[in-house]
Amino acid sequence: MLAVTGGRILTITGRIIEKGTVMVEHGKICEIGADVHMPKDAEVIDVAGKVVMPGMIDAHSHLGIVEEIYREEGDDCNESTDPVTPHLRAIDAINPADLGFRDALAGGVTTVVTGPGSANVIGGEMVAMKTAGTVIDEMIVRFPVGLKAALGENPKRSYSRDRKMPTTRMASAAILREALVRGQEYIRKTTFGSSEGDVHLPKRDLKMEALARVLKREIPLRVHAHRADDIMTAVRIAREFQVDLVIEHCTEGHVVAQQLAELGIPAVIGPVITNRAKVEMQGITLETARVLSAAGVRIAIMTDHPVVPVQYLAASAALTVKGGLSEDAALRAVTIDAAEILGLANSLGSLEPGKDADFVVMDRHPLDILCQVEQVFIKGVKVYPIVPSRLFI
Repeated sequence: MLAVTGGRILTITGRIIEKGTVMVEHGKICEIGADVHMPKDAEVIDVAGKVVMPGMIDAHSHLGIVEEIYREEGDDCNESTDPVTPHLRAIDAINPADLGFRDALAGGVTTVVTGPGSANVIGGEMVAMKTAGTVIDEMIVRFPVGLKAALGENPKRSYSRDRKMPTTRMASAAILREALVRGQEYIRKTTFGSSEGDVHLPKRDLKMEALARVLKREIPLRVHAHRADDIMTAVRIAREFQVDLVIEHCTEGHVVAQQLAELGIPAVIGPVITNRAKVEMQGITLETARVLSAAGVRIAIMTDHPVVPVQYLAASAALTVKGGLSEDAALRAVTIDAAEILGLANSLGSLEPGKDADFVVMDRHPLDILCQVEQVFIKGVKVYPIVPSRLFI
C-alpha cells in the first residue's frame, strides 16, 4: 500500500484538498482525503508543499509512430499508397523505446492516444495507452479508441501528385461515403447472408471489420478537420450514417461552435503552439477553446506530437487560458474531459477511489509555465524520475 501525503490535491472533479493524502492499493486509488488513516506498513511519500493532480491525457498524438531522432527509419505515420486503409492498426507501428515516452513522463502525461496520420481519407485504428512500459500490448488502455479519417488539404496533397483520387474535397467526402456504404453492406451480408436464405457468408474482410466497428457505434469516427467547411462535411457524413464523431484539430471550430454543441459532437483541439503551417490553418486563434467551451462543446487539448512535443501539453492548456478559457476548463481538457471523449472516464482523468492511480507531483500549479514535474506514478508505480527497476509496469 502506498500513501502520498501532505500535498495540495487537485482532484479535478471534486474539491481541492489541502494537505491531503492519496492512498493506493493494487494500482488503484483506494482512499483520498484530508483525514486518511494510513496503515503502519504503508509506504509513505511526503509531498508537503507540492501540487498533486491526475496524470494528464494527450488525446491526439503520433507518439511512438513518429519516433524521436529516427525521423525516416522510425516514421510509420502514413501509409500513403491507398486512401482507404481502415484496417491499419496503430499498435503495429508503435515503438515503446521511442524517447518521446520519456518526454511524456517528464511532462506529467501518463496516457496518450496515438494513431495514423492524415494522408489518407481513412487512416486506421487509434489506440489509447499508458506512457510507461516496454511492450505495447501491456501499455494499452483501450484499442481501438477510434478510427482515424481526414478531410481537407492533406489527402488531396498526398494523392493529387500521382493524379489519383482524391484531388478535391468532393472526392475525399465521396471516398469516405463509399467506404461506409461498403461497410454497411458487409454488416448486412455477415448478419443476414448475401441474399435471402443464403447461409454462405462473405470472406472475412479486415477493412470492412474496422468500418463495421464505427457503423455499429462501438468506436467513433475521429476526423481530422481544420477548416469550418471540412468540419461540417464530417458532421454531414456522420449524420448520414448515424455514427459517433470526434473532430480532431478543429482549428476553425469557433466558427461552427453552435452546430457542434447542438449535436453533442466533441472536439480535440490543437496543436495550440504552432504557426499557420498551411492554408487551412489561417483561422487559428487561442480563442477557439473558449468559444467551443462556452457553447457547450466538450473539448480536449492535444499536442499532435511530434508537431508539438508531448511534454508541452500543460503549456498548451495554459495558452488556451490566455485565449479566455477558464483554468478549471483547461485542466479538465487534459484530464477528465479528455477521458470522457475517449470513453475512459471510469478509470482515468480524476483522482477518485476506484480509478487508476495515475498522478503527478509538481512544485506548483500545472498551468504555471515555471512548473516542474517532480514525480509521476502510473498504477501506483513511480515511473518518473525514471528508476530502471520500476519503470516497466
